[in-house]
Amino acid sequence: MTRRFREAMRLMRKHDPQLKEEGFQLLLPHAADHLDELIAEFQQEDNAHGPRCWLLELIGEARSERALPLLAEQLHGADESLRDWAVAGLENLGSREARQVLYRARANGEIV
Repeated sequence: MTRRFREAMRLMRKHDPQLKEEGFQLLLPHAADHLDELIAEFQQEDNAHGPRCWLLELIGEARSERALPLLAEQLHGADESLRDWAVAGLENLGSREARQVLYRARANGEIV
């Protein structure tokens, strides 16, 4: 885990909204470099809705096929915000597999 990642996660967990945003922006251009750590953080984050949404957004911004299973899983979850970020992430991927996952979810009425 790099120093940048640790610092960004520390900031994202602060109470100050500006510091949270700074942490997010610190990681945004480097999401692909930290995909494995982002996925691990997402899976460890319990019920903190805001951080989970930001982490899933960063995972989608990584535009990596390695994120496909997690994005597909969240697409079928109960949390509408996470579903929205999963859709955005799958659309970012633009791969055949991602398009198939989105098509099936739309055909089943799970997403619009």
